[in-house]
Amino acid sequence: MDAMKFDKLLQETLEDFDANDHQSSSALTPLREDAFDLSDEEKISRIENDVANILETLGMDMTDDSLKGTPKRVAKMFVQEIFGGLNPKRSPKLSTFDNKYKYGHMLVEKNITLYSTCEHHLLPIVGRAHVAYISNGTVIGLSKMNRIVDYFAKRPQVQERLTRQVVHMLQSALETKDVACVIDAKHLCVNSRGIRDVDCSTITAEFGGAFNKTEVKKEFLEYLRLETAF
Repeated sequence: MDAMKFDKLLQETLEDFDANDHQSSSALTPLREDAFDLSDEEKISRIENDVANILETLGMDMTDDSLKGTPKRVAKMFVQEIFGGLNPKRSPKLSTFDNKYKYGHMLVEKNITLYSTCEHHLLPIVGRAHVAYISNGTVIGLSKMNRIVDYFAKRPQVQERLTRQVVHMLQSALETKDVACVIDAKHLCVNSRGIRDVDCSTITAEFGGAFNKTEVKKEFLEYLRLETAF
């Protein structure tokens, strides 16, 4: 399922959508209808000018060798890298397979490296995601879980929404509700500005289907406590 169809499905099925709480109650990324009318090249050109204006307003000498290429670099980074997950063309291809080996226990992908950007201050979010599912007759390649996390992380985000998006996309791909995700991440908007608490992190979780059962949830969380092999 591509991202455009996925977002449309969420729009039709998710309830209690509140547009006044930074969308944290919803798994929908707040995009305009015309979000993809401009090409990547056109977006880069516009953002390049905007970044140059910001730096000039701050008093920077944009003729300096160190700075004159910065607007273009930032614009390309925004469109092609850290916000590349906004473009549905970059949605991961989620090929699934029959569970021929009849594995009936949960599968856990731990310690998925997470780099995202807080949509409130455009500062980094850095952490780990832990994703699990119980097969309903279908399995997915291990790296696809990493790719789902990376795809939704590459957007202006709030951690609550990101956690839900990962779960909902896996549920759609695997055709099962039995999916869970826990994210533990540091937000530089807290760590490097404002209160400047460098030690705190934020934990969010989304449990679907069987993972809402106490014993299943406990098993999943116990797996997360295990030390990795290497």
